Amino acid sequence: MKRIVEPERVIDVLAETDVLVVGSGPGGLAAAIAAAREGVSVILAERYGCFGGVISQVGVEGIAWYRHEGTTDVEGIGIEFEQRAKALGGTNPEPQSKSEALDAEMFKYVADQLVKEAGVRPLLHTAIVAPILEGNKLMGVITESKMGRKAILAQTVIDASGDADLTYRAGTPCVKMPKDEMLGVTVMFSCSGINKARFMEYIHANPTTYGDWNELWGAQTTGKEDDLFSPYLEKPFKLARDAGIIPENIKSIGGTWSSITDAGEATNLNMVYMTGYDCTDVWDLTAAEIEGRRQAIMAIEALRAYLPGFENAKLRNFGMTLGTRDSRKIVSDYILTGQDVRNQAQFEDSIGIFPEFLDGYGVLVLPTTGRYFQVPYRILVPQKVEGLLVAGRCVAGDKIAHTATRSMMCCTVTGQGAGVAAATAVKTKTTPRTVNINIVQQTLKNQGVRLY
Repeated sequence: MKRIVEPERVIDVLAETDVLVVGSGPGGLAAAIAAAREGVSVILAERYGCFGGVISQVGVEGIAWYRHEGTTDVEGIGIEFEQRAKALGGTNPEPQSKSEALDAEMFKYVADQLVKEAGVRPLLHTAIVAPILEGNKLMGVITESKMGRKAILAQTVIDASGDADLTYRAGTPCVKMPKDEMLGVTVMFSCSGINKARFMEYIHANPTTYGDWNELWGAQTTGKEDDLFSPYLEKPFKLARDAGIIPENIKSIGGTWSSITDAGEATNLNMVYMTGYDCTDVWDLTAAEIEGRRQAIMAIEALRAYLPGFENAKLRNFGMTLGTRDSRKIVSDYILTGQDVRNQAQFEDSIGIFPEFLDGYGVLVLPTTGRYFQVPYRILVPQKVEGLLVAGRCVAGDKIAHTATRSMMCCTVTGQGAGVAAATAVKTKTTPRTVNINIVQQTLKNQGVRLY
């Protein structure tokens, strides 16, 4: 590989803050709000032009589609996302669960309001490109934006990038699954021109269940999920393959719908699931975006041909970035395991609970029996570097634990825990590694979080 030497240069400091949160998906947004509510200064830095991550940027509406009769749910900021969006007219009933499907476009505004009200200092259109280290202490980050190369200094930094980008660049140990074993990536899309009444009539006449879904994808369930309704569509795509609209070798087209508006918009079509891409590799990201859009167009053609109500469907929009499920995870002093999430694990350093919901790696478990596990603080604390926490899907865990912690609502649990811990570390002049967990837990309780 050819290399160049970058000349040494002096970089202006753009801002200083108590807590810097990198990335504004469900984990980062929850972290920033939680920290600011404790009275410390917070900057929320985001590379795109809106906050919300997988919700507003990818277009995934179902933040809590795991919620069914009997679910013991989380409590805290994640529920606020649903409630606030609903109050502003930005939700629809989620079709397969007792939850709200978030309007991805409206959530951009919802996130703006939550950030503003919490007193978070927003910073959009800013990429975080490198850590600033003094020994093993993270002092801040280097950014790139329209203003050029700048620095932000912070007492504590939370990496909510999803891919542990900052943590990895700071030299902390991280792990990844081999590319051919990673969970797939998705180009989300939406359509207009839907005849809602005709479509719903078809769905009621041809109900699908998780048993049907699992028969096609080979997912392992407990059995209790098999008869539950699932908004999964496969028949139109099978007919399209038989007719040559979709090449027989493309098995990645098929998936779920969510909201169908009275205006005839299908706003959350999760129907392209492609494996074999590593979302920490820009060449793979590029290829997946292009191939995903190609497959989405084929999917729309199939829906027009073989799905009642979609005869006049037209592309409305693609998600503004690729939806990813799996990449780097940090190594911490404790690695959450599949046994933990499946056996109601309890931890003295719990920062919240999450229902027994697993989705990925051939496993699907829906939390219909009230079972849940406690989320330990230790999985947010990377090794070797001080002044740094992570939140979201890059927390420490094995691959089955990841099928739970990657869920958007679980990301809000780790995010709120990280935000409170970061604020507590600042206020008590400690570090995330040495912060008093009892103070963190009491503060989380004061913020409405259920720990046990």
